[in-house]
Amino acid sequence: MRIQVAINEGVLAVQVGDKSISLDPKRDSNSDFTFVSHAHTDHLSLRKKKRNVSRKILASQATAVIANFRGHDLETPIDIPEEYNLVDTGHILGSRGFLIPDELFYTGDISMRDRAFLKGVKPPRAKNLIVESTFARPEYVFPSLEKCVHETNELISKMYSRGIPLILMGYPLGKAQLLTEFFRHWDPLIVHESVHEMNSVYRQLGIPLKEGMTFSQAKENGMIQRGVPWIMISPFMSRSAEFIKTMKSSCNAVTVGFTGWATRARFRQVMGLDYAIPVSDHCDCNELLEIVRYCNPEKVYTIHGFADYLATRLRTLGYEAEPLMSQNKRKGNGSHQIRKIPHSKNQSLIDSYFS
Repeated sequence: MRIQVAINEGVLAVQVGDKSISLDPKRDSNSDFTFVSHAHTDHLSLRKKKRNVSRKILASQATAVIANFRGHDLETPIDIPEEYNLVDTGHILGSRGFLIPDELFYTGDISMRDRAFLKGVKPPRAKNLIVESTFARPEYVFPSLEKCVHETNELISKMYSRGIPLILMGYPLGKAQLLTEFFRHWDPLIVHESVHEMNSVYRQLGIPLKEGMTFSQAKENGMIQRGVPWIMISPFMSRSAEFIKTMKSSCNAVTVGFTGWATRARFRQVMGLDYAIPVSDHCDCNELLEIVRYCNPEKVYTIHGFADYLATRLRTLGYEAEPLMSQNKRKGNGSHQIRKIPHSKNQSLIDSYFS
């Protein structure tokens, strides 16, 4: 079977015989099928569909439900043609990779670790592999999830004994739901309104997350004051955000951020966090190499993040590897800078940094 992988006007697509499939396109394309791996906005088209234009969407039902809840006009996915498969990638609820059995596997965002209600995955074998490279450099090796959760529980216990509340921060789709589950045994549990809405969608999709109370309800109950310990599940915000300033001045709240970028030495200081815990919904550097070994491809295409670096490293290991949408071509270098990002000012950037 002849398969071609190409970037056409910024859209990643595969050509299989006379059929074309666009993969997580950020703009409309003329492909026969459009594959959407999951509902983070950096993998969704930000434009509304054109009137009277129907796209053949390949995606999980959960991805469609979440995407539409977030304001994206994603049509109902079609029945998957028998020559294609969608493979669970363990990234967030509903995330899938695109598989043409034995021939090609596109990972989208992927995780090999079990995390609460999410199961880590081992990829199928295929001759061609398109693999994400978000954390492809050797400085991104994550500790075990058990260690991170244990350390966080110890921190919560210590702060509770001193009457200090904690704000546990993660991306509001994906990470926040895991934080809700990991720390459900703590009371009171407060859930920021944006997280509360997404948690409700997860419950509708069959994930029995603890409901907790919203920030507004906690405020009405007189809990937002010094000396009252609680944990709050919140979106990522920097120290300069007005909400965080208020929580620190009124409650002496401690902030804890959960992201793979926490492995970087200065991440905590740059984001203005009290603590940073390296929990990610992506593979770390070693796990990305495992993905390639499991898949055992003849050709590897790397995409997102450190695509250039991963392709170079894979070539030293004997693989034929090529970066797609090279960082060098887009930015003039291969670096990935951690920057302060104002809360919800640029959702696509926040997706790419903290998912």
